[in-house]
Amino acid sequence: MSLFRRYAYRSLVIGAPLILMCCAGAAVPPSPEPPGPLQPCPSSPNCVSTEAVDPDKKMAPLPYRVDRATSQSLIVSIVRDMPRTTIVTRADHYLHVEFRSRLFGFVDDVEFLFDDAAAVVRFRSASRTGYSDMGVNRKRMTAIGEAYRTAVLGDVARALPARESGS
Repeated sequence: MSLFRRYAYRSLVIGAPLILMCCAGAAVPPSPEPPGPLQPCPSSPNCVSTEAVDPDKKMAPLPYRVDRATSQSLIVSIVRDMPRTTIVTRADHYLHVEFRSRLFGFVDDVEFLFDDAAAVVRFRSASRTGYSDMGVNRKRMTAIGEAYRTAVLGDVARALPARESGS
């Protein structure tokens, strides 16, 4: 075996388990019942939330676009267009979506809570396993927020009935 192949083999044998140990953890599936308030983020840096106290994990809620139904339909439309996405639960005031990573299939849970009293959409996005997410949850929620804020409501409203009836 050549020197290069020996080092490559050692790197693979040692490196792969180390990467998996950093990313693995006890899977904590979300509750099937829609929550009251959103759960707090864990101490690990793989979560962002509108309810977070830690400024590194805190994000601003999204203001309603017209009303709750329109806001929820808009968010559903946005996440359906994103890759490797599954809508797990859709209720009047709650939406739970799973996002899977392309390479290893790790699951991130995103929960949206529609707060009629404040006319905002609160959310929490967290990796189900592991410690660090390399900023993926924040980037995803920033992208969803930007798409939500810039969406043209007339186009979304016209597209939704045909799209939802085909589901």
